[in-house]
Amino acid sequence: MRKRFKKFLGRYKNLDQVYVLPYRSYGTYSHLYVKGRLLDNEPLHIVKDQSIWKTIKNTWKQFDSFEIPNAKVQLKIRDKVDLTGTTNDEGYFLFDKTIEENLSEHANKEGWLNYQVFYKEELSQKTELIDDPAEGEFLVPQVDAEYGVISDIDDTILQTGVTSFLKLRLLKNSLLTNAYARIPFKGAPGLYKKMHEGKSGESKNPIFYLSNSPWNLYEYLKLFLDYNEFPKGPILLRDFVTPFDRTLKPEKPHKQKEITNILKTYPDMKFILIGDSGEHDASIYTDIAAQYSDRILAIYLRSVKHKKQMERVRSLVDNFDSVPVLMADNSKEAEIHARENGFIQ
Repeated sequence: MRKRFKKFLGRYKNLDQVYVLPYRSYGTYSHLYVKGRLLDNEPLHIVKDQSIWKTIKNTWKQFDSFEIPNAKVQLKIRDKVDLTGTTNDEGYFLFDKTIEENLSEHANKEGWLNYQVFYKEELSQKTELIDDPAEGEFLVPQVDAEYGVISDIDDTILQTGVTSFLKLRLLKNSLLTNAYARIPFKGAPGLYKKMHEGKSGESKNPIFYLSNSPWNLYEYLKLFLDYNEFPKGPILLRDFVTPFDRTLKPEKPHKQKEITNILKTYPDMKFILIGDSGEHDASIYTDIAAQYSDRILAIYLRSVKHKKQMERVRSLVDNFDSVPVLMADNSKEAEIHARENGFIQ
């Protein structure tokens, strides 16, 4: 609160700590796309047996962030790539660059490549630099991947209650529940592992995770995915928008924009789209499939317990014949369809 008050008065000058937070992202053998954020905050510490009060404090910390704007950062990949950049007004840095080095040569068998981010500004004696350099990773899918998977997170693999009355269950789950206690839908981790392994069983098919959640929840969602043993994949969230934000709204919804970017990044790869029937996934996915009918193998929509939403979605997908669409009550139904269509073993 002290720091927040000083910032409001314009008297907040010196940093308490510098926390470099790289996000899991994706690229190609010749194009690097790395995003992250610089914060004057401590790293988030979530433990299994933390109290409800500690959970509330962690939730508050995620949104009570102190961004570090206009700061220089340096990105290195071994001794092969050396780039410099500057954070924007919200503390985000972005390296979006075509390079001469073949990045796939430095990736592991699943396509993951490690990099380092250094903070390059001078530090006062009272400022703590946390984890210098910060370690990040991004995905360069293998050329022999059979297909990719683009999946929503909320109410697709993570039970959020987005369709609950006044979204009260969504607020309780997102703000008052420990990430370790969040429950994935039954069978979801196993289904995603099978798709990651594909027909060959070699764990090369990339998985991309989408959510309308803000980047403030990145560490929380990353912990949930890792703890429940979902295949590692890029996590694509959105900027946090307040009622006072005067920036222009994007022409396309966040998910549609991110899916289109992925399709353009990998023009020779086909994809399976996975979402739920609770919000707007059905309309976004069918729009994408109509535009890229030769690139989308199937659409899986997890059914939600909301009669009106289900009726709306069924009226949309029943007349859609560009690609197969499955309304699944559970992961087992999607697994059977995937096996019958040769997507998994």
